[in-house]
Amino acid sequence: MPTVMKKGKLVIISAPSGCGKSTIINEIIKNCDLKLEFSISATTREPRRGEKNGVNYYFMSVDDFKRAIENDELIEYEEVYPGRFYGTPRSEIERIRNMGRNVILDIDVMGGINVKHKFGDEALSIFIQPPSIDTLRQRLESRGTESPEAITQRVEKAGFEIAQSGKFDKIVVNDRLDVAVKETEELIKAFIND
Repeated sequence: MPTVMKKGKLVIISAPSGCGKSTIINEIIKNCDLKLEFSISATTREPRRGEKNGVNYYFMSVDDFKRAIENDELIEYEEVYPGRFYGTPRSEIERIRNMGRNVILDIDVMGGINVKHKFGDEALSIFIQPPSIDTLRQRLESRGTESPEAITQRVEKAGFEIAQSGKFDKIVVNDRLDVAVKETEELIKAFIND
């Protein structure tokens, strides 16, 4: 009798900007035992130098993106700026899961809540939280990439996002990166082996 390939699971990781979410994901994805594959997002922005369609993003026109929304081809999306959309194609999630691999999604907090709502027990949602708002502000300032006004906006948004953390399955406080990586990895391991 042929063996049926087990469908992969979905791991959602969300956090306010500056909490180390991408760094944590980049470390965890190296663990081959977890069979994680990063989901490629769709966007209407122009490709940057060196970016390739289907590798970095699926680059779409605004009309094509709106058609994908109408046809329910995205599991979540957001218009970040007028005419600038980002979203997660349903086909990308299914492609990875049908190969028996686990999908890892790096998406904003509201997107994470929406995807968890759609997938229920098939998904694990993890919220990466800063030790405090002051620590988050210091991290954003130390990057040296944004104006004080932009940092204030991000910190205010982070306050709202942290208030949503209770809607996630698990919360990991990123006080020390190595500890946060290990804790997140253990949560994912327990979920995919369940």
